Amino acid sequence: MTLAIHDQRLAKPGPQNAALRDYDSVRRAIAFISENWRAQPTIEAMADAAGVTPDELHHLFRRWASITPKAFMQALTLDHAKGLLRDSASILDAALDSGLSGPGRLHDLFVTHEAMSPGEWKNGGAGLTLRYGFHPSPFGTAIVIATDRGLSGLAFADHGEEKIALADMTRRWPKATYVEDHEGTAPLAARIFDPKLWRPDQPLRVVLIGTDFEVRVWETLLKIPMGRAVSYSDIACNIDSPKASRAVGAAVGKNPVSFVVPCHRALGKSGTLTGYHWGITRKQAMLGWEAGRVGVQ
Repeated sequence: MTLAIHDQRLAKPGPQNAALRDYDSVRRAIAFISENWRAQPTIEAMADAAGVTPDELHHLFRRWASITPKAFMQALTLDHAKGLLRDSASILDAALDSGLSGPGRLHDLFVTHEAMSPGEWKNGGAGLTLRYGFHPSPFGTAIVIATDRGLSGLAFADHGEEKIALADMTRRWPKATYVEDHEGTAPLAARIFDPKLWRPDQPLRVVLIGTDFEVRVWETLLKIPMGRAVSYSDIACNIDSPKASRAVGAAVGKNPVSFVVPCHRALGKSGTLTGYHWGITRKQAMLGWEAGRVGVQ
């Protein structure tokens, strides 16, 4: 089966565009695996669903996630999700003890963050100039939004849904001024998605724009190491609001800086993936991609 490429960016050379091409096939494989993992489908069946040959699928997953299709399927199972939650409460405690709550650490990518003042958030972003650009990523098209102070928004979209995703982001800060700036946001996109650029001596600066409660939740997400996950109730306890699991879930869903502030690592208590603002398939892709970098356990 020949893979139909509709997005002109997919046909362009370069590592980022290759990642976008990969995700176009990967998301179809993920959807198939998600529905059929209990039956442990063959690589031939996965490849047929993805629109590639078995050999192409094998090399695709090796290139995209550094693991085999079978290992990726394992990373999507409920048992693996439960394993991610192992000792989740103590993970957050350890993060505090090791100083990861200061500048927050996202796996090998070091992130420094600051929060906008409550007044700036209440004003709906009035006076803020937010630059944005559309960029290829391992998880589809990324909408990168930045202020002069750092990265302030990161959203994702499948082909044809870019404007919808951008509108979703602009509604969060309706009074801000938005300027399209592909060249200006490209270096940020490269740093976010290229592991070779995850360097502690050049931290990625993130600006969090939300309520005080939301920012506290997002700061807690930054403490979760790659290859692990925590439950919403553990996050609630970490911010001294043990009865606020539902409010925590809402704040996680409003996280404006997806992937960098890893809301995809928040799971239900039983290991269920629950919802994800940018699509459950994308959440599964992120967890599987990360599993390949830490080794599926």
